[in-house]
Amino acid sequence: MKYKLITGVWELTMECNMRCKHCGSSCAEKQEGELTTFEALKLCDELKALEIQSVSLSGGEPTLRGDWPDIAKRLTDSGIQANMITNAWLLDEPLILEAKKAGISTIAVSIDGVEATHDLIRRETSFVRCIGALKLIKTHGILPSVITTINSLNINELEEMYLIFKDAGVDTWQLQLALPMGNFKHQTTFYLEPYHINQIIDFAHTKLPEPMKIILGDNIGYYSKKIHDIYQKINPDGAYWQGCSAGRYSIGILHNGDVTGCTSMRDRQFIEGNIRKRSLVDIWNSEDTFLWNRQFKKTSLKGLCAKCQYSLCHGGCSNARLCINGDIYSENRYCVYHIEFMRVADKVAGINEYDKLRKNAYLLSSKRQFQSAELVLSKLIQLGYESIEDKELLAYVHFELGNYEICEQINKEVLAVDPENAYASKGLGLALYKTGRIEDGLHHLYRALDMKKGVNAEVFFDLFSVLLDLKREEDAKKVRDMARSCSNYSMWQERFDAALSGNLAS
Repeated sequence: MKYKLITGVWELTMECNMRCKHCGSSCAEKQEGELTTFEALKLCDELKALEIQSVSLSGGEPTLRGDWPDIAKRLTDSGIQANMITNAWLLDEPLILEAKKAGISTIAVSIDGVEATHDLIRRETSFVRCIGALKLIKTHGILPSVITTINSLNINELEEMYLIFKDAGVDTWQLQLALPMGNFKHQTTFYLEPYHINQIIDFAHTKLPEPMKIILGDNIGYYSKKIHDIYQKINPDGAYWQGCSAGRYSIGILHNGDVTGCTSMRDRQFIEGNIRKRSLVDIWNSEDTFLWNRQFKKTSLKGLCAKCQYSLCHGGCSNARLCINGDIYSENRYCVYHIEFMRVADKVAGINEYDKLRKNAYLLSSKRQFQSAELVLSKLIQLGYESIEDKELLAYVHFELGNYEICEQINKEVLAVDPENAYASKGLGLALYKTGRIEDGLHHLYRALDMKKGVNAEVFFDLFSVLLDLKREEDAKKVRDMARSCSNYSMWQERFDAALSGNLAS
């Protein structure tokens, strides 16, 4: 199975006893077409067949659906971890005991500020009910969790909220950005700006020594030392963002049986089918579903995201880009790396001296700060300071950034001016190889060995590495032997031997 389903969110009902100002799905009354108990239990069996590990039951307000304990128990009896996301208005002791009996592992309570703020956003007196519910959840041996949707009303209340949740015995606290969808589309004065992301991350980072686990939602991130630290506390083996999970290892199920990669992405274009017309197993395993994410390519993105050095990211949360910019391919201005890079861009914009720019480009490249190096080199070329050496470096930088098509184009431009440039031919060969044009790539890599300019052990080593990758050990050994004639072979000998030894050992 190419895509292993691990987790999902199941919107049991659209019915809700609150009218929250930031509700992304505008939940209110029960909608027509809600799955029957029979259909819901059958769906539980399909989730078992897919070997899903965990399912979060949400809404609307899931406790307004009378058969939620039966659904939860069917899941847990099947070995699936069942969690609940609730506004806690009805969460008294009998209901919590019912959740425990059904096998619910975690109950996540939505709390969006200190008392006055939370009640303004949700419902008067609901904050007190939430805190009381958290304490009862803890008392009865279920893990108490909190989910907070951050906006301009509550971003400065995080510290105060933390102390309240700590006193209530909260185990995990998830922070997520309020997005302009559903009811929140009409609350423009509550929107956050990109710079607020660092405020959220800084707060979470200060709590690392504390027992409570603070989880950054998918729309807060994605690459920085602090985020790495925060991720590592939750999962030491997966301490970095690996792209949107929708349709790749997570799924969303709507109240009427519609299936989507993520319950937040409920537009018709993202609905992959309905369980009344096609089994969930078929929907998940089909080669024709979730293509928007399963076939997502970095090259489809726009702006900085299209050239970003973090190739696994794919622009962060797809729904965030969809809601904020109107499409899933847009640049993510709320990415913390994007925010920091824009600061660098502002500094580079003020530099126009050739020597200073060139020195910085080569220094940044040597430090493997390729994104910044690309910015400076592009500025050099824009100013008309275009040398073969600078273009060679720019092609290398794009290769390291994973921008193979750009790397290919630049190396072709260099070869058009300097046909005997071994470094450019090698770079072109590697770019072609990385984009799946193996024989064309090998042609240019071999051709580089016969050129007059720039042939050294590095050129041989790159071809040697490609041949090892293709499991052509004998050809790789021949290239290694040819490299011995290079004046700088001694500098590369250890790498040749280590690579060959490692490949054969595997």
